[in-house]
Amino acid sequence: MHGDPMMWVAGIRALYLQALHPPTVRGVVQNSDFRRDAWGRLMRTANFVGTTTYGTTEAAERAGSRVRKIHSMLGVTDPDTGERYGVDEPRLLLWVHCAEIDSYLQVLRRSGFPLTDAQADRYIRENRVAAALVGLEPDRVPCDQDELAAYFEKVRPELAAGPEAREVDDFLQRPPVHPLLLPARALLWRRVANLAYAALPPYAHELFGRPAPRPPAVTRRLRATGIILRCVPARLRWQLPPKHILRAMDRLGPGARPAPYKVGR
Repeated sequence: MHGDPMMWVAGIRALYLQALHPPTVRGVVQNSDFRRDAWGRLMRTANFVGTTTYGTTEAAERAGSRVRKIHSMLGVTDPDTGERYGVDEPRLLLWVHCAEIDSYLQVLRRSGFPLTDAQADRYIRENRVAAALVGLEPDRVPCDQDELAAYFEKVRPELAAGPEAREVDDFLQRPPVHPLLLPARALLWRRVANLAYAALPPYAHELFGRPAPRPPAVTRRLRATGIILRCVPARLRWQLPPKHILRAMDRLGPGARPAPYKVGR
C-alpha cells in the first residue's frame, strides 16, 4: 500500500485531520517552523514511514528511537490554562497515528486500491508495530476498522478548528514557494490539497467551515486521480525521494518489488 502514489494525497489528508486536535497541533506550531521548512518536514515524515515500511528492523528501530528522543525534549503550553505537557503524551501520539492510518486507508481504498475488509483490518493491525516505535503501547492502539471507528467517535468531542488548525489549513492551501513556482502551486499543489481536504470525513468539513463535494463525487475524483498517477511507471515514481523502495529492492532482489496484486495472495 505504501508504494502507491495516492499516499501523497493521503498524507495531506492526514495533516488536515491531525490539525483538528488542539493539544496535538499546538505541539507542531510551538515546536517547529513548518512554514519555513515545509519540504524538510514532509520529507522527514516520508522518510520515517518509508524506513518503517521498507527498511531493515534495525533501521526502523533507530528511526523510532530518534523520534522518541526528540519528542521527549519537547513541551507544549496551553494558551488558555497555562498547562504544560509533553508532545510524547500517549493521547497525542495516538491521535497522530490514527489520523495517519485512517487517511492512508480511506484515500487508497476510495481511489481504487484493491483491499477487502479483512485486509484493511490486517493493515491496521500491522501498523501497531509503527505505533510502538514512536512510544505507544500496541495493545492500546486500534487493531481493526471497528476499533478505529470507535476511537474516532470517542475523540470527536475534543476536536476543534482553533487558530493553530487555521494556520495549518492556510499553509496547506498556500505553502510558501519561490516566486517562479507560484504558477505550479496554483495549478498542481492546490488541486492536490483540495482533493485531500475533500476526502476528509464530514465532521472535519463542518469544523473547518468549508464545504466539500458530496462523498460520491469525491470518490470519483479520487479514483480518477489514482488511475492517472498509477499510469506513471513505478520505476519512475520510485526515483522520487526518499527512494526506500529502490533500496529495499537492491537489498532483497527485484522479485521483492511491491505491487497491489500481491495483496490478494
